[in-house]
Amino acid sequence: MIDVTANRYADALFQLSEEENITEKIYSELHDVVDIVKNNKDLENVLKSPLISKIEKVELIEQLFSNKINNHLKNFLKILVEKGRINSLKTIELTFKQLLNDKNNIIEGTVVSAIPMSDEKIKQLESNLSKKYNKNVTLENKVDKTILGGVLVRLGNTQIDGTVKTRLDNIKDQLSQVIS
Repeated sequence: MIDVTANRYADALFQLSEEENITEKIYSELHDVVDIVKNNKDLENVLKSPLISKIEKVELIEQLFSNKINNHLKNFLKILVEKGRINSLKTIELTFKQLLNDKNNIIEGTVVSAIPMSDEKIKQLESNLSKKYNKNVTLENKVDKTILGGVLVRLGNTQIDGTVKTRLDNIKDQLSQVIS
């Protein structure tokens, strides 16, 4: 589900960081904050709890992140708390990352293989896909033994399926049509 409000917050933070020329730094810090919240269930529960006042949550953010993150980001987190949007923090981070990738002409994707791919093979595949899409493609390798062989590449909404399993399924479908 698309969170339009989270997208607006992410866009506002992105525009501010662009004006200050600190976009990469803000993304890095935002990513770290999301990790801290995600990995600390007590903190996550406090920030999301309706039983704890917004003032206490803002004070907590000030105490936790004072002199540790950029003031723009710290104030942004306080605004999210005050507006009751702190639950959208992860979505805001993902949207911010997509805006940053768009700015840097990057497409992130995954390549699924039956066995781990070597760094050399991944770089070669990234290079070929970068030429095809005219963008800088970065891939993360995931292993799935059920595909038997070949690779499955996912880039955004695009999927390139060169797996043995899919080829066998297609042959099976063709044979079943001929037989029936």
